[in-house]
Amino acid sequence: MGRAHGHKTRDKNKGSLPQVPKNMKTDGQDVEYSAEFADHADLEAQARANAANQRVKNRKNT
Repeated sequence: MGRAHGHKTRDKNKGSLPQVPKNMKTDGQDVEYSAEFADHADLEAQARANAANQRVKNRKNT
């Protein structure tokens, strides 16, 4: 029994994992937003998201 024999079962379920088509994947951003229905928590979350996006852009540029 060689070393590879003990590691065979590790990847047994790789072939049965579901594959999601590219057109069904999202980038995690919500696209529908109505400013007229936004409350304080929504506006605060949007400001935090914008600040995080700005930090990411600054980090990529440097």
